[in-house]
Amino acid sequence: MGKLRLGVIGAGSWAVAAHLPALAERGEEIEFAGVCRKGGEALRRIKDRYGFRVASEDYRDVLDAGVDICVVASPTALHHEQVRAALEAGAHVLCEKPMTIRPEDAWDLVETARRAGRELLISFGWNYSPMIRAAKRLVDEHGLGRLEHMTVHMSSQTRELLSNTGAYPDADPDTVPEPATWTDPRVSGGGYGQAQLSHALGLALHLVPERVECAFALMSGPDEAPVELHDAIALRFTGGGVGTLSGGSAHLGAGGNKHALEVRAIGSEGQLLVDVERELVWLYRPDGTDIRLPVSPGDGAYRPWGPANALVDAALGRAGANAAPGDLGARTVEALDLAYRSARSGRLEARS
Repeated sequence: MGKLRLGVIGAGSWAVAAHLPALAERGEEIEFAGVCRKGGEALRRIKDRYGFRVASEDYRDVLDAGVDICVVASPTALHHEQVRAALEAGAHVLCEKPMTIRPEDAWDLVETARRAGRELLISFGWNYSPMIRAAKRLVDEHGLGRLEHMTVHMSSQTRELLSNTGAYPDADPDTVPEPATWTDPRVSGGGYGQAQLSHALGLALHLVPERVECAFALMSGPDEAPVELHDAIALRFTGGGVGTLSGGSAHLGAGGNKHALEVRAIGSEGQLLVDVERELVWLYRPDGTDIRLPVSPGDGAYRPWGPANALVDAALGRAGANAAPGDLGARTVEALDLAYRSARSGRLEARS
């Protein structure tokens, strides 16, 4: 088998900081076929650094170059059109989170991938960390029964990013994030919910595969921020369980800029705690099961290179490579859509 031809649509700050370095490590398996982004100087720099054959500001030129795998890391509002085009061009696709703004667009991409016979992966890096892989195996083996209650909380250093006063700590220093990508709701879909709670939901709904049925949300944007910095959301799940989802923009430097992310779930047959900040996984069942997984320092850290490596592995047909498939992404989009609708209306919002 020849090398996988790689296309990158939206080579912005995060793609340059995370996805491209990971893919470069697998240069023996990959041909850098085409790259797209706005801005000629940055585009030329990325083309030269990674040896792309084609560099264009038009994503269609990347697909026309011929691609087997494609990273779509453009602004969220463009994902539906570009991911669909890449899938229909025959590529396996890694879509940056959030998957889309509208749930119907997300589910359309799931169906498009199924119809095309291609893998669709969403960029939820925690799902590839050793700690979360072990937690997923633990839940799959022992089970929690029917979900009754789940709380999900996240805090991360996004105050500057979402208030248009700076970047985030992990941004590529040579490729500054475009402010509108994060703070124009027409482009991003919202603030902290889209930027970070998409990650939290991608983890929680991976471990406990539920679907949100309705939500009531309160959101705030202090300091005249153009989008919300803090979210407090009440949830009801399709199986009848209830829960909360909350997130806040922490101050730069707090906790060494380590993400705080915790999932607590209580089911009819057991309960689960996963805490990536404190690196803790605990599952308890009344039948005597009481397991705290052994973890090492750093096991809870975000895995920025995990999604790109999973894209290559999935394209090569390696079983179990995709730990964040399109349907998981679509379920996160549904939950966030309900939350933003509720914040606008002041009412409980339900899926139609």
